[in-house]
Amino acid sequence: MDFNMKKLASDAGIFFTRAVQFTEEKFGQAEKTELDAHFENLLARADSTKNWTEKILRQTEVLLQPNPSARVEEFLYEKLDRKVPSRVTNGELLAQYMADAASELGPTTPYGKTLIKVAEAEKQLGAAERDFIHTASISFLTPLRNFLEGDWKTISKERRLLQNRRLDLDACKARLKKAKAAEAKATTVPDFQETRPRNYILSASASAGTGSRVQLSSSPLSCWPLLLPSPQLWNDEVDKAEQELRVAQTEFDRQAEVTRLLLEGISSTHVSPPPTFTEPLASSPQVNHLRCLHEFVKSQTTYYAQCYRHMLDLQKQLGRFPGTFVGTTEPASPPLSSTSPTTAAATMPVVPSVASLAPPGEASLCLEEVAPPASGTRKARVLYDYEAADSSELALLADELITVYSLPGMDPDWLIGERGNKKGKVPVTYLELLS
Repeated sequence: MDFNMKKLASDAGIFFTRAVQFTEEKFGQAEKTELDAHFENLLARADSTKNWTEKILRQTEVLLQPNPSARVEEFLYEKLDRKVPSRVTNGELLAQYMADAASELGPTTPYGKTLIKVAEAEKQLGAAERDFIHTASISFLTPLRNFLEGDWKTISKERRLLQNRRLDLDACKARLKKAKAAEAKATTVPDFQETRPRNYILSASASAGTGSRVQLSSSPLSCWPLLLPSPQLWNDEVDKAEQELRVAQTEFDRQAEVTRLLLEGISSTHVSPPPTFTEPLASSPQVNHLRCLHEFVKSQTTYYAQCYRHMLDLQKQLGRFPGTFVGTTEPASPPLSSTSPTTAAATMPVVPSVASLAPPGEASLCLEEVAPPASGTRKARVLYDYEAADSSELALLADELITVYSLPGMDPDWLIGERGNKKGKVPVTYLELLS
């Protein structure tokens, strides 16, 4: 171990000087170098970014994993640099329970068949949730953690170094101020290099016929000659203090520039637009929070769209079971689309009333007697593939364009769709209405 006593003493002296300067500033007994308004604004924005990033990170972790014990376990695995074991989602666990219940209660009974179908849907929902958690963790949580544990630690280190440079600069300013004051005071005092001490005894022995010899002696109470600093010594002290001030000012300016560039880099994470191309997050030199937020919304949109498709398919399958009881007659909630189904149906052109049209369950829709309106039909883009349940419905393929319109008294979740010479009912939730 290389133990340098001189370096230790020097570091201790610097620390003590900074502590004295900091304390005097707090009590208003020393001047403090203030940063410019732009720099102070960057510091405030950096602190705000750090605080809100921590809050968003914690709440997103709660959203993805509501169980606090599981979150603590994942945190420990991450700190130990070990792979987190695979955990069954709540949907998959519910699917397993339903499948076991159907096997025990009878898979051929209506209740057992329904349990099996619902179990399959819940298993699909659990798999979709697992994919969403994995994608959100990589595209959103990981970049936020990297910012807090990487970029922010670097910025905090540079800010502490800037604070030390500022304290050194202010200490040099105070030292120069005191040296100049002492120099001004020394010019008003006569330049005596030494004064005779008190109780100074001059003894001379003179003998007749002999030369005299002067002996200088002092009593036990005498003191050494008093030395007073000359103005030249204070001039040297002022020059030394000015040189130290120039060095301290240069180091402070250099550190302020480094810190400013890092702080401006934080601001760029908010204002830079998300790229229109796909690239790995690791290739970016700095985490782009705006892009990560877009990725999170995209993954969440995909997750909820998958959930809606799975549940819509399950509802259709349950409706085809003989003797199946459907507990609600309310229309299904709309998918993630730019236009709400209810609003879409309300804004669709309406065909004059058809005599043969009857409420659902009482009569079938006679498509041959339905004619499109003379004007006002709208185009729609198909979002997902749709398999027609019967001859009254129109099968759809994703991304194709069809013509749609509504009928009076028709279920608001359905429209009449036409593609060439084919016509049939189509679900609004599978469409994106075009203006």
